[in-house]
Formats: sequence, C-alpha cells, structure tokens
Amino acid sequence: MRRTKRRRYNSVGKLAGHGPTFIEGRMRRREFGRLLSGGLLATPAVLSSIRSARANEPVDVELVLAVDVSRSVDPEEQELQFSGYATAFRDPRLVDGIRNGALGAIAVTFFTWSDWNIQELLVPWTRIDGPASAEAFSSAIDAAPRRTHLYTSISGAIDFASSLFGHGFQGTRQVIDISGDGVNNSGRLLAEARRQAIDRGIILNGLAVLDRSPPPAQLAALYQPLDEYYRDEVIGGAGAFLMVAEGFEAFEGAVRRKIIREIAVNGGDGPRVERAYS
Repeated sequence: MRRTKRRRYNSVGKLAGHGPTFIEGRMRRREFGRLLSGGLLATPAVLSSIRSARANEPVDVELVLAVDVSRSVDPEEQELQFSGYATAFRDPRLVDGIRNGALGAIAVTFFTWSDWNIQELLVPWTRIDGPASAEAFSSAIDAAPRRTHLYTSISGAIDFASSLFGHGFQGTRQVIDISGDGVNNSGRLLAEARRQAIDRGIILNGLAVLDRSPPPAQLAALYQPLDEYYRDEVIGGAGAFLMVAEGFEAFEGAVRRKIIREIAVNGGDGPRVERAYS
C-alpha cells in the first residue's frame, strides 16, 4: 500500500514554508466578494484619479499665460510680448508677491495661440517659489521660438488653456491670462468656450493691446473697441479683470502689474478694467 505524504501545518493552519493560511485565504476571498458586491472596489478610472490627485502639488495659483501670435501681431510686437513676460518674472516685486502667498509658490505655463487649431506650448508647467525658479522660467521664454500664424481664435485658446489644469499642480485658483490685439475670428463661438471655462471655476483675465494707429473709419464702425470687447466678451469668473495696454510699448508694464494682481489673494478686489501707458 502506497503511503500518502503527510503535510505539516503550523499552529494556525498554515502549510509550512508556503503562502497564507487556509483561514486567511478564505477570509480574503470573503472580503473581496463583499467589496465587489457592494461596489466598493475602485475602477481603474477612479484609481487613476486618486493617483493623479496625490501627484498634484498644491500651489497658490495655477496660471496659464496665453499669447496671441496671429498675423496682426508683427515680429517686433511679438518680441515685446515675449520680453514683457520674461521681464515681469525677473521683477523682485513679482517674486516677493509669490513668496508672500499662503503657500509661497505658484505654477505657471506659457503658450502661444492663433487659428482655432494652432496652440503651441512653449514653456511647460513650472513651479515658481523664488528668484532662481522665476529666472529659469524667464530664460525659457527668452529661448522659445517665435512663430506667426494667421487668424485669431480666442475660443481655441480658452479651450486649450482649460485642458492644461490639474497636471502636476493643484492651485487654490485656476487663472487663464489671455493677451491679444484682435477679436475672435476663427473656431467655435467665443461665448461657448467662455461659459464652459467659467462653469469649471476657471478665472479668465484679459490683456488687451490697443493699436495706437486708429483703423480706417469704415472698419472702426464695424467692430466694438477692443478694450470693450475683452471686457464684455472675454473676461469672466470670480474677480476677473482686464488690463489694457495702450500700445505694445506699454505691454511690459501691463504684464507686470497684471500678474502681481493675479497672484494676490485679494486681486479680484481691484477695478474691473485697468490701463497701462508707455
């Protein structure tokens, strides 16, 4: 008669040298079934969302800088925009404003826009918490390519900017800073993009650049003045405001004042429209 090999178990019913005990295994299967039947097991989408939330670093503000590079902006004017943003982040007053926030840091990204389907991310999300990180952000803008396209799609810029939030950072406020010198003439209705962004809690601030050379009278009669257009059709959300640069030469000062106000906790308490002169 063949002998059956006896298996040795320890005092809690666990097979010596092997995995969990029979009792533990039954308990785990029972627990798994309870969670499954109760809908308590996280789906892959939920798990991904949890991981993403844990990965996002808290900051005072998530700020998206959206810069118009349509054909109405000539190379000299485009350079004034780029250098204006770069110079603003080198200003000690702006850096002090960032460091004096509740968390002492903001996250900023920089992209250019034109036609409904043309948005180019030039500087990815960057955490700024002092002079060194601010200088690195400015240097990245300095080194970014300069390109010009055709049309002006503010709606496309808002849609693209809205998609950038929540990737690596979580701000107490989410702000889109749109600078431009023309009205929406490409892509979907601006009102739709604006409403969807505001519904998400995003603040839309504007920086309208006025051309010192007035347009022909017949054209001026067809369009609303740009500062009024940005005030009525572009900006929106809690505490939103418009900075008006009276010509591209005033852009640098307008940018600095605007960002200092955007990072301030009570920035929305100021006037709805401000003006900067060269």
